Amino acid sequence: MKTFLILLLISSTSVFSQKLMNPNNSTIDAKLIKEETSDAVWYAENAGQKIKIGTITTELKKLNKTDLLIRTSVRLEKAPDAKWTDSTIVKTVNFEPVYHSSFNMMRDMVLKSGKTKVTGYFLDKKSQKKDNIEMEAADYFDSSSYPVMLRFIPLKENYKAEISIFDYNPNAKKGLIKAYVLDVKKVDYIGKKAWAVKTTDDIADKTSIVTYYIDPETRKVLKQDMDLNGRKMTLEMTK
Repeated sequence: MKTFLILLLISSTSVFSQKLMNPNNSTIDAKLIKEETSDAVWYAENAGQKIKIGTITTELKKLNKTDLLIRTSVRLEKAPDAKWTDSTIVKTVNFEPVYHSSFNMMRDMVLKSGKTKVTGYFLDKKSQKKDNIEMEAADYFDSSSYPVMLRFIPLKENYKAEISIFDYNPNAKKGLIKAYVLDVKKVDYIGKKAWAVKTTDDIADKTSIVTYYIDPETRKVLKQDMDLNGRKMTLEMTK
């Protein structure tokens, strides 16, 4: 009985001592972050066939000694002239958010992150409804940048984590929520070793699973598998 109680105490201590990951306690290795531009083809699965949705270009650019720009441009197959660009600025050393914007055919959004508050706006282009944003928030990653951040932390087999993120969606979640690293496995991907990092978040109530295949040496994403509540999609890197 005594041994059981000791084991229970140790287990409980381990569970409750696990901290919610945020920029203040993250273990990002900033030396791994390099400027890069990568292209990917975005596919959806339908009846066992891959259907091309579009292409995605992601750029990492160091703006100065402290700030990193993450910019994503999407070109849709059925609307090649439509503009869709997301830009996020974070502190390179710990991915503390500074700024996020997203402009596409459906909506415009701008978020500015302070130490204790997020301000900005969200414009629904269909309804022309504009929300002015001013929300209390501290110690979080932007929801658009945490997948990039995961590339630069020490990964190992069976690694798990809970991550504090901020997201704004008038039709879903607003404010501070969590993202989760569910598991990490070492796998073979097209003849090379890769980390398979399985994630989810509270944006869609954990119904979406995204797995990133990361090169352990370059830390570049080789592939991305998405299961969005049963809808399967992939991003396959072309360079």
